Amino acid sequence: MIKILLVDDHAVVRSGLKILLESNKQFEIIGEAADGDEAIKAAQELKPDVVLMDLNMPPGKDGLTATLELKKKLPDIAILILTMHDDDEYLFRAIYAGASGYILKSAPHEELLTAIQSVAEGNAYLYPTATKRLMRELLENLHRGDTHSSYDTLSDREKEILPLVAKGYSNKEIAEQLIISVKTVETHKSNVMEKLGLKTRPELVKYALKKGLLNFE
Repeated sequence: MIKILLVDDHAVVRSGLKILLESNKQFEIIGEAADGDEAIKAAQELKPDVVLMDLNMPPGKDGLTATLELKKKLPDIAILILTMHDDDEYLFRAIYAGASGYILKSAPHEELLTAIQSVAEGNAYLYPTATKRLMRELLENLHRGDTHSSYDTLSDREKEILPLVAKGYSNKEIAEQLIISVKTVETHKSNVMEKLGLKTRPELVKYALKKGLLNFE
């Protein structure tokens, strides 16, 4: 029997998942949570085998932050991200946070059951197109060479700004945090992208993740 904790801010979604999963004798729903804080507390108390975690749960703590904190408190717990976000940025951030798997809410029921079984057994699970994207990214990196060596060409200020941009802070927020002008932030951002050979923010996020520059605490 695989013990599961459901985490989603929509009660209707949790009810639907509970009906679906408990129709399979392999699964037992031992608890529910509506945000990240509730999830952390429930997981510590109930010790589920798998946490089925949503990403966005306003106004509470989001799924990525909860995943990161849970993996520190309960390193052996399996967390499967179940989300509507078919997006490279969220995918890479979830993997960095310690998620065992990532699957879309639009996936067939059978795929969700397979994903839960897989992570419960200690394996990783990604939906098929995500796996293809990761493989493509790996091959592209091999062909163009490792861009990480370019990191040393960044100035100290550019190294400060890089992770802030990757985390999604606006130019104004970065300027206020570093006590510099918005125009200066824009200039540094442009320099960072040029020096690292990057064109889009998702590419910057991937770079920051691979370089180990992000901390979501």
